[in-house]
Amino acid sequence: MKKTIEEHAARFDDQSESYDESQDSPEYRACASLVVEHAAPDPDDTVLDLGTGTGAIALALAPEAKRVVGRDISDGMMDEARTKAEEAGIENVAFGEGSFREPAVDDSIDIVVSNFAMHHLSDEEKRAAIEAIATLEPRKLVLGDVMFFGEPNPDEPFYSPAVDDPATVGTLADALTDAGFSLTSVERVHEQVGVLVAERADGSVADERE
Repeated sequence: MKKTIEEHAARFDDQSESYDESQDSPEYRACASLVVEHAAPDPDDTVLDLGTGTGAIALALAPEAKRVVGRDISDGMMDEARTKAEEAGIENVAFGEGSFREPAVDDSIDIVVSNFAMHHLSDEEKRAAIEAIATLEPRKLVLGDVMFFGEPNPDEPFYSPAVDDPATVGTLADALTDAGFSLTSVERVHEQVGVLVAERADGSVADERE
């Protein structure tokens, strides 16, 4: 991580009111739509949205799920999410402070989603985050993010080298496999934007450790 959690939180607090407008690109919208489409919760599922931001993914999934738990490090972003939930009359979503490695959830989690958030972590931190997600034993993880399908071009607008650290698709795939997931779908939105869908491989991580 090129910035501390506190620095990232402060940065997103400052951006919270204008964040939705700043992310209004065709690639971002396509990525978000694919995350929602692949998550496809059942009516009795609890979904964890990590790096929930202003709640776009969480609120889109709420009508189909039993409960959605949104976690973020930015109070400003979550305030925006809570306001949107209240205005929409959505009551089965709860937003609170939490990170990838410490999501702070007590619920049994069926599906984990994240969109345009994990690229702030270094490759080593991404691996630790995916391992932490695996301990929650979700049946599915849907990750939409900046990721490199080929040689990265630093002039592209999808990430800022000063604060972001995207991984290659291969790096993410290896981390998912090592954590006990099986990669079931790879959606390429752009050469630097994609969605990975992973499901629990036969025998959970917890079972393998017993």
